[in-house]
Amino acid sequence: MKQNKAIAKNLRRKKHIRKKINGTSLIPRVSVFKSKKYFYVQVIDDSKQKTITSFSSLKLDDSFKNNIKTAIEVANQLAINLQKLNIKQVVLDRNGKLYHGKIKAFCEQLRLKKIKV
Repeated sequence: MKQNKAIAKNLRRKKHIRKKINGTSLIPRVSVFKSKKYFYVQVIDDSKQKTITSFSSLKLDDSFKNNIKTAIEVANQLAINLQKLNIKQVVLDRNGKLYHGKIKAFCEQLRLKKIKV
């Protein structure tokens, strides 16, 4: 019963956030998802309803656990992909998750790589 309340709260936050966020081809949306094992990100153009690029911790070595270090490495790899596509600014969709820990570290690393979030 407690888990259903948590899922419902997360969905409510997610819908509230997505009402305000919209990605375009110039400023795409970065959708962040974290599971218990992995960390996933997608760069999405909502006007064309198309994923531009994505990266996840699945593509990293087994030495990376699901922690802040992994989120930073995913941000580094995503920044490389974004720079190849000449994308300098993105909008963050945190998918109902709180802005702390892995998501905060991910965003800060993108900012260090000259991607405006």
